[in-house]
Amino acid sequence: MAKVSVEQRIQSVQRYLNGNETLIEIANDIGVTAQIVSEWVRRYQKNGVETFLTSYTNYSADYKMNVLNYMNETGTSSRDTAALFNISSPGMIRKWKLKFEVGGYDALVSKKKGHPSMKKETKRTTKSTPAEGSVEALEARIKQLEMENAYLKKLNTLVQMQEKLPIKSKRK
Repeated sequence: MAKVSVEQRIQSVQRYLNGNETLIEIANDIGVTAQIVSEWVRRYQKNGVETFLTSYTNYSADYKMNVLNYMNETGTSSRDTAALFNISSPGMIRKWKLKFEVGGYDALVSKKKGHPSMKKETKRTTKSTPAEGSVEALEARIKQLEMENAYLKKLNTLVQMQEKLPIKSKRK
């Protein structure tokens, strides 16, 4: 697919809206599919020329959630929702929906791209021990005792199993 400039997109939409040419004729003329031209027309009708002036945008997880909620509540298609919210690709909304279904809200949070920066390692602070008698200290102690208890139960089970096994004597 050829890269189409903003001016070409606007001209294509206006050619279609004038009613003299079909989507297929316009699409063949500029080297894209009729579906793409149809998306441009839909977005243009909802948002005007501004729809073509914005480039890549990083959407927040809250914004993505609002878009998905709107789509679910109103029952609109991903194409209509993309046109309404001025999102360049309906496929992007479908990806958001899949991510949300699989991983929940956290999956919608954008991850930083590229290599991590080469910052010097800072001194790591040791985990502060909770104050004696605090809720955290008591919870930690309970957890430790539960682990010890589970370990001793397993050990006891193994010892009992060994006692039940018959002792084989070596024959000479």
